Amino acid sequence: MRVLITGVTGQDGYYLAGQLIEAGHDVWGMVRWQSRARGFEYQPGLRIVDGDMLDQSSLADALKSVRPDVVYNLAAITYVGMSWQQPTVMTEVTGLGVLRLLEAIRMVDPEIRLVHASSSEMFGDSVPVIDESSPVNPRSPYGVAKLFAHKTVVNYRESYGLRCCSAIMFNHESPRRGPEFVTQKVCTAAARGEKVTLGRTDTARDWGWAPDYMRALPLMAERDIPRDYILATGASWTVEKLCEIAYRNAGLDWRDYVVSDPALFRPADVQSLCGSAGRAWFDLRWRAEMAFPQIVAAMVEAAR
Repeated sequence: MRVLITGVTGQDGYYLAGQLIEAGHDVWGMVRWQSRARGFEYQPGLRIVDGDMLDQSSLADALKSVRPDVVYNLAAITYVGMSWQQPTVMTEVTGLGVLRLLEAIRMVDPEIRLVHASSSEMFGDSVPVIDESSPVNPRSPYGVAKLFAHKTVVNYRESYGLRCCSAIMFNHESPRRGPEFVTQKVCTAAARGEKVTLGRTDTARDWGWAPDYMRALPLMAERDIPRDYILATGASWTVEKLCEIAYRNAGLDWRDYVVSDPALFRPADVQSLCGSAGRAWFDLRWRAEMAFPQIVAAMVEAAR
């Protein structure tokens, strides 16, 4: 198949492109000219096309140029903390960007399949264990933008018959995670034997392995009837536990190295997120395979 990946310069785009190329697909990555000018590491065999989630005409041009069978939309500003500092640009890219992409697909070729990367952050503190039918209650501008994008995908599927669906992904990590994320921040500090200053350490997240989650997206694209799926491990871990495991892998006691600074607390935060991927197992035979302690150990080792 011919596929187009938006957000190909990020963690998920890197792994998804590699998996699809290895499977024999013709894989294109959409990048902004700024990213092309700066340069980025990408998988051998990946072909590049220009496009920007802020510019609908460029999205339409990319679709006309590539003529993909499937589009994997991974493009977003994914750092929740930044969404409090720049809520407008967050919403423009992460929320309205998806609307622009859907409109481009509808106008260029409504037969294109779309798998969109949605987020657990749109649920907020709704229920202890979240499934696809759980109520939504976003607690950050990022969560609000992701909820807008998610509901827009549903609307275009139901209103126009587009073959579009969302992978509702809970936190997923790897050594390619950005340095601003708490997992990478902690694992890098532990590997270097350095202290780290964080916000709250009592919040908990359902953390999985990014390559595991990327395996699910092509399975979703193959379905004749599009459906949304939660991708999660079913277990949540506190930031404090993350610190303990990371520093233990470095042979250190985390309590000597981790500082919680109230100045770094967010205006509002989600206390705990934990997902149920039962639907994904039933329909796709997908489940997360790598456990959180293994993920942390891999990230610490990669940061040495």
